[in-house]
Amino acid sequence: MSFRRLYPEQPDSFAFTPENLAWAKERIALYPQGRQASAVIPLLWRAQEQNGGWTTEPMIRYVADMLGMKHIRVLEIATFYTMFQLAPVGKKAHIQVCGTTPCMLRGAPDLIKVCRRKIAQKAHTLSDNGDFSWEEVECLGACANAPMIQIGEAVYEDLTPEDLEGIIDDIAAGRAPKAGPQNGRRSSEPLGGATTLTDESLFARGSDAEALIEAARSGKAAAGPRAEKADKTAARSAAAKAQGARSAKPEKKKRAEKTTAPAPRAEPVDEAARAAALAGLENIEEAAPKLYDTKPGQVDDLKMISGIGPKIEAILHDMGIWLFSQIASWGPAEIKWVDARLKFKGRIIREDWVAQADALAAGGREEYVKRFGKEPR
Repeated sequence: MSFRRLYPEQPDSFAFTPENLAWAKERIALYPQGRQASAVIPLLWRAQEQNGGWTTEPMIRYVADMLGMKHIRVLEIATFYTMFQLAPVGKKAHIQVCGTTPCMLRGAPDLIKVCRRKIAQKAHTLSDNGDFSWEEVECLGACANAPMIQIGEAVYEDLTPEDLEGIIDDIAAGRAPKAGPQNGRRSSEPLGGATTLTDESLFARGSDAEALIEAARSGKAAAGPRAEKADKTAARSAAAKAQGARSAKPEKKKRAEKTTAPAPRAEPVDEAARAAALAGLENIEEAAPKLYDTKPGQVDDLKMISGIGPKIEAILHDMGIWLFSQIASWGPAEIKWVDARLKFKGRIIREDWVAQADALAAGGREEYVKRFGKEPR
């Protein structure tokens, strides 16, 4: 690694703007007392952005004092990480050209020639008008789309020398060139278009439940009291089958004196039934389940239900849900109400909370093992 030193001409001082100062204090507060130095890189980066893209000696002292660090420690960080520019950069753009092997083989030397011709002969040198500068850097992480450059947070891939000239001209004229691949492809698929994973439904936005609902929308929608009852039955049936499939993992060997009949064989997941159950949630009005205003005298360990960890249990407690019997009583309307208040939508049906809770409420651990062929969590 080459020796890096500060630019010989330095400003007299540096200070964060009020907005950046507020941001910096919030960032520092994320770390425990005595560990504020952990915020040095994000603070230096924000300071460099404020200062037009380069790091100065007053900036280093300012950040060090804010974090209670010795000035030399922050200087070491700024001179070690090449993300910190130690000399003035172009006011409009500082172009980083990837020169690592894939980009080099695909034309990076020609991109550097463009930079030499349109900006300056030497790297880290400002153009005559001060608007541009450039440098060659190590891998920028898009080898399949080589060659590439980075300007600020934007990357430009699949470049030709003509493409780079156009990008520089656009920025000089105040236009915003389109980032990403410059040869028409969307990301890193083959030039002729994607050849695998071409089904758009595989990339449905949102949770797994939403994807299943979308896939099931072509089915007949249920309506009315009978349909709601059917939805409830389908939801529980689908959840039970899904749980059964998950319980098919081999059990640990038990002590000889506690050996009982073989565990029931898990049924395969009925994806159609599960999709129908999830789709059924859309066709009903949500209704709040039975909730406790205060913690009851005796509560259940909801974490015994597969799919409920400490975080989700805490959310359920905040709602007023403390007992297996509460969850066991849910139908589609109650499931939809709770699901809407969780950050993990669709999990109630996918993990079969209702059937699990019903087993635990009915007979505890023994009943759970009898139904699912495995110990609860």
